[in-house]
Amino acid sequence: MVNPGMSNAIGAIRIRMKRGINLAVRDSKTSDPYIIVALGEQFVYDYDTFSPDDVMGEAEIDLRPFLNAVKSNVEGIPNGTIITQVTPNRLNSISEDSSIVFNDGEVTQNMFLRLHNVECGEVELELKWIDLPTSRVA
Repeated sequence: MVNPGMSNAIGAIRIRMKRGINLAVRDSKTSDPYIIVALGEQFVYDYDTFSPDDVMGEAEIDLRPFLNAVKSNVEGIPNGTIITQVTPNRLNSISEDSSIVFNDGEVTQNMFLRLHNVECGEVELELKWIDLPTSRVA
């Protein structure tokens, strides 16, 4: 759970891997990738049945812009409003500008991450803020 600093904003970040692009081949002709998310870093692996799984790259996300957007006052703003824009920099693996958007009562961000420590590959992710009822927090 994350408390981004708002008095009643307890929630979680849902991360959905939408697709892999030009991923490195780790089996004979293809790969069967999966992703592990650790706070701030993402690791892409190839699943293997009879041998250790192969690393297919790493990426980093700076979550501060997303959490700052969640903390901002989005009450009353129209659907589709871009809260902020995140550009590629040394603190993230984003390969192109990424918008944090308020839509249908939710704060979301779609992004393309360039994988590091591998010969090629990108992943497309979607971040979404999920409000959790404050009654769950003890």
